[in-house]
Amino acid sequence: MRSTGFRRTLMALSACSLALTACGGSNDDSAGGKTRITVNCMPPKSAKVDRKFFEEDIASFEKQNPDIDVVAHDAFPCQDPKTFDAKLAGGQMENVFYTYFTDARHVVDINQAADLTPYVKELKSYPTLQKQLRDIYTVDGKVYGIPRTGYSMGLIYNRKLFEKAGLDPDKPPMTWEEVRADAKKIAALGDGTVGYADYSAQNQGGWHFTAELYAQGGDVVSPDGKKATIDTPAARAVLRNLHDMRWVDDSMGSKQLLIINDAQQMMGSGKLGMYLAAPDNLPILVKEKGGNYKDLAIAPMPGGKGTLIGGDGYMFQKKDTPAQIRAGLKWLDHMFLTPGKGFLGDYVRAKKNDAPVGLPEPRLFTGAADAKDQQVKKANANVPVDNYQTFLDGNQKLRMKIEPPHAQQIYSVLDGAVSAVLTKKDADIDQLIDDASGKIDSILARG
Repeated sequence: MRSTGFRRTLMALSACSLALTACGGSNDDSAGGKTRITVNCMPPKSAKVDRKFFEEDIASFEKQNPDIDVVAHDAFPCQDPKTFDAKLAGGQMENVFYTYFTDARHVVDINQAADLTPYVKELKSYPTLQKQLRDIYTVDGKVYGIPRTGYSMGLIYNRKLFEKAGLDPDKPPMTWEEVRADAKKIAALGDGTVGYADYSAQNQGGWHFTAELYAQGGDVVSPDGKKATIDTPAARAVLRNLHDMRWVDDSMGSKQLLIINDAQQMMGSGKLGMYLAAPDNLPILVKEKGGNYKDLAIAPMPGGKGTLIGGDGYMFQKKDTPAQIRAGLKWLDHMFLTPGKGFLGDYVRAKKNDAPVGLPEPRLFTGAADAKDQQVKKANANVPVDNYQTFLDGNQKLRMKIEPPHAQQIYSVLDGAVSAVLTKKDADIDQLIDDASGKIDSILARG
């Protein structure tokens, strides 16, 4: 999932989604003697600043590469699950197309991805990218995609409420026991203040259950992806902790079946102490929900054992020509994968346009490339970077784990368990785990 939640599934379908034949890829790789590529995930016209940046970067790329013609298709969401497979099967996908990390194996399994292995050595930035992110798009030793961004879950908290509750905002909770204790003190402030909020609807409860289980050192499915592995003390501890905060401590408020927008609204309005999210939530809390950067901080995932990671990248249409593949890799290098430059990395430009600079993620590069990227970011920071240092330091010690296979189906099952403990005081946790385990086994057996 995107770390900002299910916004992609709730938005109206883009023009490309509704008119597949008008927006697909082109296998005609020549246009006036140029190599032509179609690409997607161009910001919509409503996102004026991002749209301008994207157009500027394509123009500069074409100026530097006069033999390449880039045709961009705008869409938000960048990928709609309802039409993704149909576009792939119908040969209507762009030459270079956006994917979530969880799509990689599926696209390869249905034989719709170009093998980039013979060409990836031409991608200058490839060796500088984090190996764990590169590996997501590597299947059976072959490279089928290029990561663009990555995120990891953490604990967003309100520094002002911590101070009001007598807590040290520079020492956020590092264990679930501490989360529970701090949430109780924050909720005791009254006036509708909620100590800790969690999702429990629209598959988002299952998503967070998975993240919280990773934090306890557990897994949702076995390493071979064939069996559920939630019938464990760690999984029971996740549900027990939520149940007790809700019913024993009364620190989660009476309104349940929340989704991401609910938690963001509560946090932005100053009525929520903590919730799980990734750093990309911070601009939303400020720009859309009324929050203030100085009041918002993020800590690593409580528990100290692991965290859920996600993100996105680009894959290439199976019918792309060698010239289109080479052109697409050059475009990715220019747009996204050069430290301190491009659509996501031009921090000087972002600062001039009042876009946030200094958030702790995405952290895409390694070595000298990462050092350069961080140096340029720090020099142009316009957000309180000290509020994120605990997150950065703590993440170095956590196991980074991607979402499970068949994630959305599994999350739907786990939603039921999470919503039950938050809405029923007498919920039978053992039975909930047993039922969910059997359902997940059935999902995995269907393949």
